[in-house]
Amino acid sequence: MSKIWKSAALAVALAGSTALGIASANAADTVITFDPGTVQYGYTDGYWTKDHTWHTWSDPKYIEVYRSHPGAVYHEWKHDRDPDMGWVEIHKK
Repeated sequence: MSKIWKSAALAVALAGSTALGIASANAADTVITFDPGTVQYGYTDGYWTKDHTWHTWSDPKYIEVYRSHPGAVYHEWKHDRDPDMGWVEIHKK
């Protein structure tokens, strides 16, 4: 009977390690991209998205990607320089 339990334990262990290996492989395939079209305002220390969420630049090259994007609004200072933390409300008449 103990041989059956040992075999069952080994089978469960192997199945678990296989599942973890597959999960790790899927996690390694995840790619995060930067979309400059979601940025409302860019600053040296990060950017505001159009839905008013603050992000730091996850990769320094994204600063230049955003700055070269048509219609980009980039400021050469940190966002917390101003009392509004760099978020400017645009009022249209």
